Amino acid sequence: MSRRKLSEEEIGSALAELNGWKTDGKSITKSYDFKNFAASLTFVNKVGEIAEEADHHPDIKFGWGYADIELSTHDTGGLTHNDFDVAGSIDRIH
Repeated sequence: MSRRKLSEEEIGSALAELNGWKTDGKSITKSYDFKNFAASLTFVNKVGEIAEEADHHPDIKFGWGYADIELSTHDTGGLTHNDFDVAGSIDRIH
């Protein structure tokens, strides 16, 4: 996976391929809703498996009925293709 920081144009193109993700230019975020805490926890555990496999780890906040995911590539100070690849993988499990 590429660790090159993406340009604003590249970020816009990559974001257009995803559903419901938002950006501030430095990270991408998405909130997911669930029917209860157990469903949120199950989802977060699956996200953890994806992150470990990709060696690219999101910031996750979750609780009863929700999970918030934030992705960025800290060592580049912005977004890379890794962030969008992992976001797509996360979307496929929801």
